[in-house]
Amino acid sequence: MLANMCVESHMRHLIEEGFEVAVVRDATAGPRHPVWGDGYQAAIINYRFFAHAVLSTDEVLERMR
Repeated sequence: MLANMCVESHMRHLIEEGFEVAVVRDATAGPRHPVWGDGYQAAIINYRFFAHAVLSTDEVLERMR
């Protein structure tokens, strides 16, 4: 999944439907382009503006215990 396209698109849709959304930041990836920049870092910045939480896999697993 591309963090800056697929994941972000689904996240926005779920938020619009009224869900609280947590994103697992190290469970996705994004493209890097020499001219356009780092899509993954752009996505992480956007997640922090929209998601209710931006967590690592370890943080998610700990909360599930």
